Amino acid sequence: MKGEYYKTKESIDEYIKLAKDVNGSQLIEKLEQVLPVNSVLLEIGSGPGTDWKILNESYNVIGSDNSREFLKHLIAENPNGEFLELDAITLKTNRKFDGIYSNKVMHHLKDNELIDSTKRQYEILNSGGIICHSFWKGKGFEIFKGLFVNYHNDVSLKRIYKEYFEIISIESYKEFEDDDSLLIIGKKK
Repeated sequence: MKGEYYKTKESIDEYIKLAKDVNGSQLIEKLEQVLPVNSVLLEIGSGPGTDWKILNESYNVIGSDNSREFLKHLIAENPNGEFLELDAITLKTNRKFDGIYSNKVMHHLKDNELIDSTKRQYEILNSGGIICHSFWKGKGFEIFKGLFVNYHNDVSLKRIYKEYFEIISIESYKEFEDDDSLLIIGKKK
């Protein structure tokens, strides 16, 4: 992710307070329908660790973030957890995973970066691996607190993911307002 927002302790503390009541439990329930318990799962952009904790109840989850400040927080809060410093585009790791999950992380990527990330996710997934990602729904992009936010719809997500993944589902859901978000679940071809 580009921008400086997630790079300082002050902004991390602010984000943790803002997001304290938000979690991806409804998304994780959908993931649990297609990815077996105890699978090895990479979470891209673990942030404050809210979803990581929920995922960790069912999976062997490896968290990741591109922010050293978030990583410090994650390690301090979850000393027995495993966390990697990863960029969402390049995903530089030699590890292989059964699944990859992100909650409102991939929308920080421009379309060409999301395509590169999707290809890299395909490469680090085991055969039949599952992806589960959420996005803000809409058109165009904006800069929010210095961060690029790319909006998507069913068509744009299918176009990006269909080359590497059999799309199991793309569905709208409500995070703050009706129909403001999209969840895509796919299986490695």
